[in-house]
Amino acid sequence: MENFWDYSVWGTLNVVAVLLASLLVGNILKKSIGFLKDSLIPISVIGGGILILVAWVYKLITGDIMFDTAFFGSSGTKTLEMFTYHCLALGFIASTLKTGDGKITKERATEVFNTGVTTVSTYLLQAVVGMIITMTAVLFIEDFFPAAGVLLPFGYGQGTGQAMNYGGIYENDFGFDGGKSFGLTIAALGFLSASIGGVIHLNILKRKGVIAKKASNKLNHEKIEGENEIPMQESIDKMTVQIALIIVTYMITYFLMNGISKLIPGMTSLIFGFNFLLGVLSATLVKELMKFLKKKNAIQKDYTNNFLLTRASNFFFDIMVVSGIAAIRLSVLEDYWGIMLILGVAGLFVTYFYNHYVAKTLFPKYAEEQFLMMYGMLTGTASTGTILLREIDGDFETPAADNMVYQNFPAIVFGFPMMLLAMLAPKKPLLTLGILFVFFVAMNILLFRDRIFKFKKKTKV
Repeated sequence: MENFWDYSVWGTLNVVAVLLASLLVGNILKKSIGFLKDSLIPISVIGGGILILVAWVYKLITGDIMFDTAFFGSSGTKTLEMFTYHCLALGFIASTLKTGDGKITKERATEVFNTGVTTVSTYLLQAVVGMIITMTAVLFIEDFFPAAGVLLPFGYGQGTGQAMNYGGIYENDFGFDGGKSFGLTIAALGFLSASIGGVIHLNILKRKGVIAKKASNKLNHEKIEGENEIPMQESIDKMTVQIALIIVTYMITYFLMNGISKLIPGMTSLIFGFNFLLGVLSATLVKELMKFLKKKNAIQKDYTNNFLLTRASNFFFDIMVVSGIAAIRLSVLEDYWGIMLILGVAGLFVTYFYNHYVAKTLFPKYAEEQFLMMYGMLTGTASTGTILLREIDGDFETPAADNMVYQNFPAIVFGFPMMLLAMLAPKKPLLTLGILFVFFVAMNILLFRDRIFKFKKKTKV
């Protein structure tokens, strides 16, 4: 029988409280310290950094791991990893449940498709560069894991959750000691790259006089509540309904993953590592089911609310980032700092220059907005991309923000093979590098198809 005063009852809640407290402190520091105020570092990254520093000082004084003390239920580090894992999928589910206006012209469809292909091409470029670096590092670092470079696109391109997922798979299934912390650290460096590259580029635009206005913080009635939605407050609060839909959808995702893993027993780690991907699929099915029920008059009102789902999604991503950074174990990375910094700098440069070229070439009408959104997203998360975009397009007048939302489907379709290749990398790193390079070339032929084939047509004439 549990006693209510035992740490086993309070441990997880204490972890949550400390995570949220770090966000509050991070917010205060962001608002009050000059260089942080001028930077674009997300508050969740600042909060995670605070917890790493506090945990480091605690270990210096006591010799113990702070989050694994009785106060946090003696398993706080695992709790942090659990939050990172689950919040990734929950955030994607909340985003997927949002409704769109459905008005996409042929030109817009092409731009959305090109955005999705750009996303995958950047993943591949990051993976190729990352693997070249870590396969070279094997020559200088004894017993180093040659496939560690594949974690660069997961940390930069897909964020904290996937970096931890694949780092965990490499650690548990392939013997990469410290794999989780390595992946989480790469993700943290990604946020710093987003901030550094973003600030530099915004300052260049300011000198050129391109930035005309800041973000608008006004919210009108339509943004908060649609015409045919359930009331904000009734016998059940509307926010409760949104959370219920998200959690029930995630439960469906669990049943789906569990069923697939029973059909393919040897792929259980990989399948559960795709929780966010199958979460998107489950959310799409739930959304279509609600549309069907409304069409059949089984329900008369819209139960989802885009404003509240955005708030929920941002909450989950904030918790994912702060808990992921807090879960980093600095002690297991002491031999890898040099290689991680090289990966981080290389990730910054290739992501910056490649996306800037693509934006100028394929999105000339709003090249800067498209670039800032893509660069922020492909070094951090969608939220980071939004932060950068708001600095130049505060009211989201260009299609850049919509491109980020709708590009998920083509990105998932084309990006899925790369996730499978990540499982081949530890076994056959050289072969994987070759396949990734060929895949990158193919994606760029697809991305620049109009320019390539028009050029060929002109040369024939």
